[in-house]
Amino acid sequence: MIAEHLRLPPGPVDLSALPTDATPGFDGGKSEGQEALGELGEELSDLQERLYAEGRSGGSRSVLLVLQGMDTSGKGGVVRHTVSLVDPQGVQVTAFGSPTEEELAHDFLWRVRRALPAPGRIGVFDRSHYEDVLVAKVRALAEPDEVERRYDAINELEAELLAAGTPVLKCFLHISPDEQRERLLKRLDRPDKHWKFDPVDIDDRQRWPEYRAAYETALERTNTEVAPWYVVPADKKWYRNLAVGLLLRDTLVHLAPTWPSTDVDVEAQRRRLLDEEPVR
Repeated sequence: MIAEHLRLPPGPVDLSALPTDATPGFDGGKSEGQEALGELGEELSDLQERLYAEGRSGGSRSVLLVLQGMDTSGKGGVVRHTVSLVDPQGVQVTAFGSPTEEELAHDFLWRVRRALPAPGRIGVFDRSHYEDVLVAKVRALAEPDEVERRYDAINELEAELLAAGTPVLKCFLHISPDEQRERLLKRLDRPDKHWKFDPVDIDDRQRWPEYRAAYETALERTNTEVAPWYVVPADKKWYRNLAVGLLLRDTLVHLAPTWPSTDVDVEAQRRRLLDEEPVR
């Protein structure tokens, strides 16, 4: 299973020691990886449909996929290329931006709880509650004591979710500064990508060491047994998409959703259709 190659071990985290361009757990190249992702789609779709049917029939379980990473690491790309392999009606995607005035009037997890996936759904956080211990720490938007409190609050929330039947799959998309620079330049080179460019991305890039340190602390403090972190090398987009897809597949397999039973007399309804007069 790919999880054993990507799961972050407990203890202090040194992101500079973890590769960003490797393909752990997969021996093929780009074409093989893209083919493997396509083949994964059928299994993912079947598992997701079972989960959705379970939720529509009174089940309470769901899945939360958390995507975190520096700008251009590919959070949106995973949504477009991996999450899109399943039926969109069974998916809830939330992208957390700067909190609104209403959200700031509540605890930082207030808006997160409102966005949790409904029963039977795969929820995807494109950025997440981790922004409140990353951006808040680097930009000093919260006092140090408050940031410390938030680590514990996040752990409590994720344990609560698992206990209620919602596993939390947390993927840190690990990109190198050089690869990020190339992707930002491509956004500037292509008019059809200008809308995605934000000068703040370069501002944040100038604070890369601070963000790396903030990520290392957040990963270490919230890498729990019930909700571990997976570090996904993100320099190769095709591998990033495949790795998250495999992790999501394995999460759903472990959840083992089943088709709900029915009170309908199936054979009686079959006879009705077979015995009916021809429809004119």
